[in-house]
Amino acid sequence: MTVNPRTFFKFVELPTKVASMLPLLLGTLYALYRFEDFYILRFALMLVSLLSFDMATTAINNYYDFKKASKTHGYGYETHNPIVRYKLKEGTVVAVIVILLGLAAGGGIALVFQTGLLVFLLGGLSFLIGILYSFGPIPISRMPLGELFSGLFMGFVIIFISAYIHSDQTVVTLLLQGEWISLHINFVEVLYLFWFSVPAILGIAGIMLANNICDIEDDIDNRRYTLPVYIGRENALLLWRLLYYVSFADMIVLVLLGVHPVLVLLLLLTLIPLRRNIARFHEEQHKGTTFILSVKNFILMSVARIIVLGIAVIWISI
Repeated sequence: MTVNPRTFFKFVELPTKVASMLPLLLGTLYALYRFEDFYILRFALMLVSLLSFDMATTAINNYYDFKKASKTHGYGYETHNPIVRYKLKEGTVVAVIVILLGLAAGGGIALVFQTGLLVFLLGGLSFLIGILYSFGPIPISRMPLGELFSGLFMGFVIIFISAYIHSDQTVVTLLLQGEWISLHINFVEVLYLFWFSVPAILGIAGIMLANNICDIEDDIDNRRYTLPVYIGRENALLLWRLLYYVSFADMIVLVLLGVHPVLVLLLLLTLIPLRRNIARFHEEQHKGTTFILSVKNFILMSVARIIVLGIAVIWISI
């Protein structure tokens, strides 16, 4: 079967791209609130590069699972993997991956020309980690490091770059002059950006952790030794709950530091539906019914922060 829009969106799992788009918006609004600046071309280039690469890594992950699956019957393999489910041709799948990687690289290189060497280094490192997450002798997704790498790179690096490109290098400057490389870091601003990113880091890690909790038995069969496989289901569930409460503690600290507007305290109201989702997932961990709760929690927290920051940006611009 050839790839049409419907099968393409299923293949790249388009709804899951919220995990990269929300950090992009958070970083952009942070720059507007903190630095009071915005460059639309840079934002557009990063959007194209980030979305294309996120879709490419998902496609690579599905392709790698398709090629490496040890257990192909008896647990929904025919429906879980979109390549099998939609009978996609292997050559077409590879072509889609190559095109997406090309778009991601093209947008990234154009952004480097607009900003500087630091974006090239961080973008290149992100490309490398994204590929190694699903590909290689021992992919990161098959080790107990998936939550750490996905959280840091999708939660912190995306927010950092999306804020940095609008900062006119007031956070970090990296210059190549002849044989010399000059690096200057505003330690306080970088630390503020990291603290600002903590809820996104933990929320994305929570999505990956919930996914791995749901797949413990299947992962053991397919030799995917994820974090829940190592620490056990109950410890993984405890860690999953703690991620959200640490996120709220971090946001309170951000208010005290003046990095977040006081309005962010309204986000404490989201604890009501969030706690309900946590309790439901603790009762049952199922890929088809309760895994989505981790995504809903991340969206709930991120969208609420985006709304608060958006209001704050409008307020200071009046």
